[in-house]
Amino acid sequence: MPDVHLTGQLICRSAEEEAKVREHLARHIALTRAEPGCLSFEVTPADTPRVWDVAERFADEASFRAHQARVAASEWGVATAGIERRYTVRGLSRAGLDPAE
Repeated sequence: MPDVHLTGQLICRSAEEEAKVREHLARHIALTRAEPGCLSFEVTPADTPRVWDVAERFADEASFRAHQARVAASEWGVATAGIERRYTVRGLSRAGLDPAE
């Protein structure tokens, strides 16, 4: 089973959205990196204001799906639910290609 790669951007439309990201990001990164199957997880400010580059890699689809489920119910997931995400995911089966991180 191939590993799963997600790349893309988290795009804030306002100072309020940006503040939410900044408030919750460090804990989100720490919790994600501690998950079983997480091979790498980076969220870094892009050159464009209020935009973050996201790059994550999980050992397999099961660990990626477990991450997605955890995040949806997490403090990060709730706080940033309305923030735009533009992601590309490689390594998933054809069923369910809609990550909502």
